[in-house]
Amino acid sequence: MSDRGAARTERARRGRAVYARNFGVDEAAAEHLMTDRAGADYTAEAFEAAGGPGWHGEALTDRDRTIAVISALVASDVSDRRLDFYLDLARRNGLDEDGLTQLMILLTAYIGQPYPSAAMQAVRRTGSPDA
Repeated sequence: MSDRGAARTERARRGRAVYARNFGVDEAAAEHLMTDRAGADYTAEAFEAAGGPGWHGEALTDRDRTIAVISALVASDVSDRRLDFYLDLARRNGLDEDGLTQLMILLTAYIGQPYPSAAMQAVRRTGSPDA
């Protein structure tokens, strides 16, 4: 195998580990979940991307990453199950209901009220009943 092929294989392995960590399952289960949801070709590309510095680098924490992804999803008007997943992941990574609310308020200042408002409904929908 060429050096480039070995690097791609290692990057995909790291990406598979990231998905497993985010899903809270082992790597084989993560691959199965992704393949069922998006197909083999998309899964291979997603693992390659996740194995790079964005999800695997040491400069950001998993908490930082989930805040960034939530922000991107909200700015793209995504407030469905994809956002729900990252809200739950953010909670597992230490961001509480107050932090999520403050994030939506901050996003309102930068992208306007409609999208963060819809996302705030997702925060409340997926949060604890006491929040």
